[in-house]
Amino acid sequence: MGVTPERGARSRVNLAAVEASLRRTQGAVGRLEGRDVLDDRVLENMLSGYAYVDALVGARIDPFALGHLKHLLELNCLVLCGNSPERRATYASHLQATEHRFYGDGVGGVRDLVEWVADHPDGPPCERAAGVYAVILGWPQLFIEGNHRTGVLAMSCVLRREDRPPFVLTPENATIYFEISAGIHDISKNSAPGRLRLVTLTARLARLLAEDADRQHLVA
Repeated sequence: MGVTPERGARSRVNLAAVEASLRRTQGAVGRLEGRDVLDDRVLENMLSGYAYVDALVGARIDPFALGHLKHLLELNCLVLCGNSPERRATYASHLQATEHRFYGDGVGGVRDLVEWVADHPDGPPCERAAGVYAVILGWPQLFIEGNHRTGVLAMSCVLRREDRPPFVLTPENATIYFEISAGIHDISKNSAPGRLRLVTLTARLARLLAEDADRQHLVA
């Protein structure tokens, strides 16, 4: 699914710098207890995702708006399969099940995310980006698999639409990012205590996004 960026867009994602940061993180993430290694396939898929985010922002497409939600699905597909037609064919049944869950009326569908974004049109971009991530990652999660990585790209969509740097996992932010994410992952969004805890963790994530913004991940 291609997206052609508009001419005259502001800054662009510096994919070379993003790749350099992710490659620095490969060894560090492997040393974090309980964390999967950031292998080359995962890294390459994430780079495809950042490129897609860049194209969406350049084309002024809001992936959280009705009529454009297919782009969120594509971000999830990219983090799982990249641009490989062979891998997409191999995992066709999984991708179909993900789409059914995504558009379904049951718990875990995209409606909660659309409603949250509609209810928070203003406010600091880091707070809105963190809120989007929390809705995607909190239980029940939006996608069958790849919620952390897709959530990072969704956050980056929000940030980039405000001409802020994307969020990129680095050795410097990995520990706090994983700590916050683990907390969000274990929260039920449908319980009152869970929602209160989610507010606290979302605020911590928003502070991380604000403090961690790195303009080296952008190019004019």
